[in-house]
Amino acid sequence: MKLRNGLLLGGAFLAGVAALPASGLLTRTLGPSLGIPSALAQDAQDQGGNNADTYRLLSLFGDVFERVKADYVDPVSSKTLVYNALNGMLSGLDPHSDYMDPSQYNDMQVQTRGAFGGLGLEVTGDQGFIKVVTPIDGTPAAKAGIKPGDLIVSLDGKTVEGLSLNDAVNKMRGAPGSKITLTIKRDGVDKPIEVTLTREVIHVQIVHQALYGDIGYIRLAEFDETASAGIRKAVESLSQQAHGNIKGYILDLRNNPGGLLDQAVAVANDFMTQGEIVSTRGRHADDDQRWDATPGEDIIGNAPLVVLVNDGTASAAEIVSGALQDNRRAIILGTRTFGKGSVQTVIPLPGDNGAIRLTTARYYTPSGRSIQGLGITPDIRVAETATPELSFGPAHESDLNNTLSNTGGVPETSGPPPRTDLPPVAKEIPAKPPANWPSFDPDKPGTDFQLQQALKVVQAMAGENTATTR
Repeated sequence: MKLRNGLLLGGAFLAGVAALPASGLLTRTLGPSLGIPSALAQDAQDQGGNNADTYRLLSLFGDVFERVKADYVDPVSSKTLVYNALNGMLSGLDPHSDYMDPSQYNDMQVQTRGAFGGLGLEVTGDQGFIKVVTPIDGTPAAKAGIKPGDLIVSLDGKTVEGLSLNDAVNKMRGAPGSKITLTIKRDGVDKPIEVTLTREVIHVQIVHQALYGDIGYIRLAEFDETASAGIRKAVESLSQQAHGNIKGYILDLRNNPGGLLDQAVAVANDFMTQGEIVSTRGRHADDDQRWDATPGEDIIGNAPLVVLVNDGTASAAEIVSGALQDNRRAIILGTRTFGKGSVQTVIPLPGDNGAIRLTTARYYTPSGRSIQGLGITPDIRVAETATPELSFGPAHESDLNNTLSNTGGVPETSGPPPRTDLPPVAKEIPAKPPANWPSFDPDKPGTDFQLQQALKVVQAMAGENTATTR
C-alpha cells in the first residue's frame, strides 16, 4: 500500500471497518469491498484483553447498524451507514483526521496538483460552522470579496447546520458555469451578506511576485505539488526584471493554510544551505524522520529574507517559518501563526474505497519545539490593523475541538535563544498601524502595513550586509 505524507487541507472522515460479529452482516455485505478480514472478530476474541473489549464494542456497533438498517423511517444503503460511521469515527479524534470517499479522494488528488473545480475557497469546520480559511487568489470567491474568517451559514438558502464539512464542500462544488448563493456572517457586520458565485474550474496560481524597488516580493498561497518550482521560477523572474540588482526578499506566507510536507521541506531547502529543516515523531519510534538542508548555495544567494506570517499561516507554512527562524536564515514578521503541528498520512484504501487521512505524527522545529497549539511567535510582532479584530470562530488551532496536546518538544522557554541578529530598525517598527492608517486594499501595497514594515527591515538588513562587505 502506498503511503503519502502531507499536511493537507479541508476536512472529511476515516475508513477501515472491522467485521461485526453480532450477525456477520457487515462482513458479508461490505467486508470484501472494504477489505475487512472475516476472521478479525474471532481473532479479537481469542487474543483476550483489550482485543476482547474491541470484540464487544464491534458487536455493539453491529447491533446498532442492523437496527438502523431494519427500522429507519426510509430505506438506507449499507454503504451510506458505513461511510457516516467512518466520518464520525475520525472526526472525533482530532480536527484533521478524516475519511474520504472515492469522489472526495479524487478531488483531493486534483487539488494538490493545483487544479480543481469549485469556488476557490479553503474552508474548515468547527462547532457546526463552515469557516473560510482563505479565498484562493484570482478565483470566484476572491473576486467576490469573501474574506478569511467569514462564516458560511447557508448555501442556496439552506442552513449548513447539521451538515458535515464534506457535505458542505460537495454542495459548493458543481459544474462550471453553474451558480450558488452563499450567506455569510462577517465580523463587524450586523446583517447577513449574500454572495452569488459562478463555479469555475479552478486553476490555482499559488505563487505571485512583485518588485518593490530593489526588494523582491514572493507570495506563496499554499503548498501544492508546484510550490518549490513556483518559488524558483519567481526568483528567476524577479532577478531578470531587476537585472540582477535585488538587495533582499520578502516571502509572504500570510493566510497560507499549508499543504504537502515534502513541499514544505523543499521550499525551506530553497533558502537554506545547511541545518535541520524539520523532524517528525509518531507513535512508533521506527517511523520518526528528520529532514536536513542540502549543502550548496540557496536560490537567492544568501540575500536578506523576511517572512510575513499571521494567524492564517498554518502547518506546512509553519514548518518553513520555524526552519528559517531557528536556523537564523530569515526574520519572521507579523502575528502568531495558527499552531497546526501535526502530520497527516493519506492512505489509499483497496477496492476503490477512497482513502484515510490519519494524523500519524507531530512535527518539531530544528530547536526541538512543537508548535502544536502554540504557533510560531514572530521575531518582530506587527499587527495588521490598528485595533484588534474580534474573531467569530476559531482563530488558532487551540480554539478547535479535540486538538492534539503539545507534547514531546522542548519547553517553549527552552527553544532557540533570543535573537541578537535583528537590525537596529527592528526596535523602531511599530507593533500596529497608526490610527490614521488607510484601510487595507489588496490592489494597493501601500495600505499593507505589515508589508511596509517588512520592506523597512529588508532594506536595513541589506544595508548591514553592504557595510560588512566593504
